[in-house]
Amino acid sequence: MNAVVVAVLIMLLLSLLRVNVVFALIAGAFVGGLFGGLSTTEVVEAFSSGVGGGAKIALSYALLGGFAVAITYTGLPKWLVEKLLKIVSNQGDSRRKALSKSLIILIILIISCFSQNVIPIHIAFIPLLIPPILYILNELQLDRRLIACVLTFGLIAPYILLPVGFGQLFQQLLVDNIQASGLNISMNDIPKSLLIPVGGMLIGLLFSIFISYRKPRKYKQVEMKVNEEEEVTYSYSRITFAILSIIVTMVIQIITDSMIFGAMAGIIVIYISGSIKWSEADPLLTKGMQMMAFIGFVMIAASGFAEVIEQTGDVDTLVHSAANIIGDNKSLGALLMLIVGLLVTMGIGSSFSTIPIIATIFVPLALEIGFSPLATISLVGTAAALGDAGSPASDSTLGPTSGLNMDGQHNHIWDSCIPTFLHYNIPLVIFGWIAAMVL
Repeated sequence: MNAVVVAVLIMLLLSLLRVNVVFALIAGAFVGGLFGGLSTTEVVEAFSSGVGGGAKIALSYALLGGFAVAITYTGLPKWLVEKLLKIVSNQGDSRRKALSKSLIILIILIISCFSQNVIPIHIAFIPLLIPPILYILNELQLDRRLIACVLTFGLIAPYILLPVGFGQLFQQLLVDNIQASGLNISMNDIPKSLLIPVGGMLIGLLFSIFISYRKPRKYKQVEMKVNEEEEVTYSYSRITFAILSIIVTMVIQIITDSMIFGAMAGIIVIYISGSIKWSEADPLLTKGMQMMAFIGFVMIAASGFAEVIEQTGDVDTLVHSAANIIGDNKSLGALLMLIVGLLVTMGIGSSFSTIPIIATIFVPLALEIGFSPLATISLVGTAAALGDAGSPASDSTLGPTSGLNMDGQHNHIWDSCIPTFLHYNIPLVIFGWIAAMVL
């Protein structure tokens, strides 16, 4: 069996058994590396050299956690909750309650989509938006698996379809790698090619809203305090500076293309405003960094996992094996390409990192079988995006978990990964295959 398949299956199996995701990634990388012909020393060296690739992301998320707690201490989230509670009816008004649910879902969806294209801050908004409204979600008995699906849709679908913000980066990466592999295309071809697969994701989103998770789900109201000794209060001046700090964070992140400097800028604004006392700043920021530490460690482990898998050389072997099975069967070829993309991305956790790996083989193979340029783009783009939803190592699932599990009532695997896998990866396979056959 291929080392990539072995490593991914072990990682997923351990994750499903509720083994810590970081441990699951390390175990999967170790067994997969040995299965791929590497010695124990080579596996350790490859993993150790790979973890450095996740350090930047881990530091980014740690600082975002500190910034989120600093914002919470200004009282802005408390003020937001109080305003939203006036909309929510707790007196049995079912119509108003239904409207409140719809409004919250719509707001979360819009902000998620904007985070990829309009204001490209990716998951930075989640620790600011979600924890403060958990009380409201609990009052409305909204299933958090639904919120995870809404967030993940907003984190993935817009960058696949729209050539703006992160979408511009994703689509430019597609164009560069596809052209380097022998097919001349333009940026204008990408949205047309990926419209059908994204349509599948939209159907999955609607299914999660109206069928899978429409029933109420009860959660305990767990009080979350920023400071155990002092209740958070707010004033309009502190709220004003909190909003200003968020704007500064967004602007600096866009200018520098760095979440690290964006978060630092936001924290500095809060410091200067006096919303946080100097004597209280260190423990607050430390608490925030601890809040996001889990994501950081997972991303570090995922980088090591990816490096070990690449060192085995079995990614190319997996792709070539699929090519040998395909022959000139377009229908089977499209399906196998998508499944290979799913396996690779589930392990690496990043669609951006998957594109260079699969484009080199998929593009010549697709052209040889007889796929059109638009169908080829659809296959490579969909295969790369597959697994971004549902992967335990993807920030598209880790981000939602970081916000929804703030009170310990949302499991990363069973409440984020599995729901998003079922509602997005399965439709992506189906609609990606349809796109390849009709374009």
